Amino acid sequence: MNGLPPHIAQVIAGHQDISVTIGYKAVYAEETIKSHLAFLARRRAMRPSEEYRTPTDTEWQEFLGHFERRKVATGLCGRAFSTSCIHENTCLRCSMHWPDPAQRDRIVGIRDNVIARIAEAEREGWLGEVEGLQTTLAGANDKIAQIDRTAPQAVNLPMPTVPPPHPPDRPAQPVVSTR
Repeated sequence: MNGLPPHIAQVIAGHQDISVTIGYKAVYAEETIKSHLAFLARRRAMRPSEEYRTPTDTEWQEFLGHFERRKVATGLCGRAFSTSCIHENTCLRCSMHWPDPAQRDRIVGIRDNVIARIAEAEREGWLGEVEGLQTTLAGANDKIAQIDRTAPQAVNLPMPTVPPPHPPDRPAQPVVSTR
């Protein structure tokens, strides 16, 4: 009743389904909309007005370009606008990397290369390198598993067969009724 959005009340109450939260009070669409608009008005009144201005053409182009820059060789980066990459482009390690199913073979190739590099690092005694490569290997395996979980599964159906016809020298057995 004081303008708290229902989805926030849902989280506070620990409900998994918003309909449970709304069930505690009959919330009608008009009341919900008015309450949410009042909440937005109060929030905007507390924030600097320059945050609500129309962006310049340069700012808008930068925002649109953000999505192009988020494309990486093996998928998309889900980082928020204007955030920097803390992984320095080791995308397979990053939980924000959304692998492209079309790049599965490439990720498998990267994984296989990492396995070979781990063997070399172990042979040479580069223990710090081994640890970092194992992290990358785990990430590559995770991305392959993500792709495999979302890939459509093929269903192998057997070829239908037609029963052979009765040989001409042996007529079909008559059906005998037991009545």
